[in-house]
Amino acid sequence: MAINVLLVEDDEILVKRIQNHFAETEFTIEVDSTGADALSIVRQRVNLRDAFTLAIIDIVLPKIDGLQLAKELNTLTDIGVIVLSSRDSQADRIAGLAQGADDYICKPVDLLELELRMRALYKRVAVNMDSDESEEFIEYADFKLHPDNRTLITSSGVESRLTEAEHKVLICLISNAGKATSREKISEEIGQPDWSPNDRTVDVLIGRLRKKLNDEKDQKRIVTVRGKGYMLSI
Repeated sequence: MAINVLLVEDDEILVKRIQNHFAETEFTIEVDSTGADALSIVRQRVNLRDAFTLAIIDIVLPKIDGLQLAKELNTLTDIGVIVLSSRDSQADRIAGLAQGADDYICKPVDLLELELRMRALYKRVAVNMDSDESEEFIEYADFKLHPDNRTLITSSGVESRLTEAEHKVLICLISNAGKATSREKISEEIGQPDWSPNDRTVDVLIGRLRKKLNDEKDQKRIVTVRGKGYMLSI
């Protein structure tokens, strides 16, 4: 079965390398060089049989940059997003995750690494797609979470989709409700085991969860435990 992948990249040499690498695999690569055109195509095909399962997006793009495109895609569909960037700082990685990317790869791109990341992300996205019709929710306090399609519904009825990373953080907090969970532990859960005290990735994800839980101001649901991490209150 073909897996449709949208590659949004204006570097023709890199595009050709990626196309050649995946030519004999199940991944079908479709290329767009601008964020605006890519967004238009995804909108047209979001509910069709040939919809995209994964997107590989360069950060520096004409018309709409890659981070904005990742954010827009996250509101439209469950497509798995991998961001490519020549910037390798922690701040840039956090910015990518903050806009809804599921993974972040630095240039120059190692094609074998890209393929392995794509396969891992596809497994997670495919599970969500196959289970999308399930009506099983995890209910906790004043919100409920659909673990298959990552839908979060607050007590006021506001519905939002969580990114893969946000979902993993919330599941981790629910599993350890009433106990402080360290940033290091949460970082491991989202697939980043090399956590350091200066890494703010977890803090950014917590901030986004608080906003979606309408918990941003009073922080009553997700509590910061000084020196220990975060806790989901009971």
